[in-house]
Amino acid sequence: MRITKLLAFRIFIIVFGVMTAGTALVTSLNVRWQTDRHMTIAVKTAARISDVIKRSTHYSMLLNRREDIYHTIRTIGNEPGIDVIRIYNKQGVVSFSTDTTQIGSAVDMNAEACNVCHRPNLPPPSSAGLTELTRTFRSAKGYGILGMITPIYNELSCSLADCHAHEPDQTVLGVLDVMLSLQDVETAMADTEDEQYLLALILVTAVSAITGLLIRITVNIPVGHLTRGITEIRKGNLSHRIPVLSKDEIGVLAESFNTMTENLQTARREITEWTKTLESRVEAKTEELRRAQQNMIHVEKMASLGRLAATVAHELNNPLEGVLTYAKLLRRKIAAGEISQQQAGEIHEELGLIADESARCGSIVKNLLLFSKQQIGELREEDLRELIDRSIKLIDHHLQIHSIRLVLETGTEPIFIICDGHQIGQALLALEINAVESMSDGGTLRIALQRLSDGTIEVIVQDSGSGIRDEDLPHIFEPFFTTKENGKGTGLGLAVAFGIMQRHGGSINVQSEVGRGTIFTLRFPASRPSLPELSRKEEHSE
Repeated sequence: MRITKLLAFRIFIIVFGVMTAGTALVTSLNVRWQTDRHMTIAVKTAARISDVIKRSTHYSMLLNRREDIYHTIRTIGNEPGIDVIRIYNKQGVVSFSTDTTQIGSAVDMNAEACNVCHRPNLPPPSSAGLTELTRTFRSAKGYGILGMITPIYNELSCSLADCHAHEPDQTVLGVLDVMLSLQDVETAMADTEDEQYLLALILVTAVSAITGLLIRITVNIPVGHLTRGITEIRKGNLSHRIPVLSKDEIGVLAESFNTMTENLQTARREITEWTKTLESRVEAKTEELRRAQQNMIHVEKMASLGRLAATVAHELNNPLEGVLTYAKLLRRKIAAGEISQQQAGEIHEELGLIADESARCGSIVKNLLLFSKQQIGELREEDLRELIDRSIKLIDHHLQIHSIRLVLETGTEPIFIICDGHQIGQALLALEINAVESMSDGGTLRIALQRLSDGTIEVIVQDSGSGIRDEDLPHIFEPFFTTKENGKGTGLGLAVAFGIMQRHGGSINVQSEVGRGTIFTLRFPASRPSLPELSRKEEHSE
């Protein structure tokens, strides 16, 4: 069995998936927490540096000793981790910077660093928190920068000083902007992230290995014993027992399986004994049933023969009654003496009726012979186009009498089949006569011949006559079944055609709609069965 179909593998995949997802989530949250923690420490460090600079330069600012202020800021700015320290006034002009190229440049008042002081409809910068005083961005060298602005407020000591007193209504004198490099922080965070994910990978691998081992011991091995036990039972080995390795549900299942196997083994012994006892009785009853079946078949044959004899007697009795009646009438006329010219005409007409009725009897007997014939005559290669042409010549005068238009779609190429040409011609003639008789007031007779893509050959006989009712369709191939008026049909033509097609390994289908006509389709197989196969089929049908 493929490993992907094992129950233990599916359980392991579920546990592994849940554990991996949970570990990844926890690790991701932990990495995010560590990142936030590093950033919080960096912000606090920037705040302390800003406060140290502000306190260290406070006295020099009161005395307006700018060189001392700048020297102090340069000294602090040389410390590792500090990128730039700058001071810009209320108008946004950089008055001092450790990066001398920035001195004298103006800062955009809409920049992120200026939004704290120059923000409309918001509280004064004195109420801003550390997060609002800080910003992060990338330097030109690609590492992160943490910037913190510290507003320099106009304290009372500044506004009263004699050196450079400011107006009391001026709240902010300038801004101290300290920018720290986050390169070391980012490196530490990246190392922490790698360590966390590596630890998570090791944890998932170790726990997965232990889980897989436990699943194999507690699930895979016991289920394997159960599977092998079921296989042995399927083979008929009821003596096989499953080892009980635990007291859990699988162990209980193994015990139940062993109990069931013992019960099956006992039941098999009992059934074997009963089978031996019943075999003799079954043989006796089988012999009785065989004899009864033979009797039933014999009775059914006799009943069918009786029905056929009654039908034949009825069909022959009508024309024979007519023959007898006209014969007696002729005897009386002849016995009366001389025959006048008028009586001679009547006798001639009555003799014609006798001839018609005799021909009808002959037709019934001929069709009965064809219907009862269960063998095919001489088989040879025949062109279906020629067989169709011959049958049409036999009904040509009927087509003219009834004003029936003939449409032939037989193509120009010959289509050969191995068959009894006489019988196939008889089947075609029966279908064509049936079509002509359904179009007493004229119509169209279409005969088409075609070879399908699978090699099957079809002959279609379509008329535009009265059609066949749905309730009559299942019976049209039964002997002596007819919907025509008395004396206009024997009911054997379609039955004869059906039998001929069956004996040739083909089929005949019908589609009909009352008032619109009927379509008969003869189908001949692409590869016709050999003569021995047809003989076996005929023996089976008998």
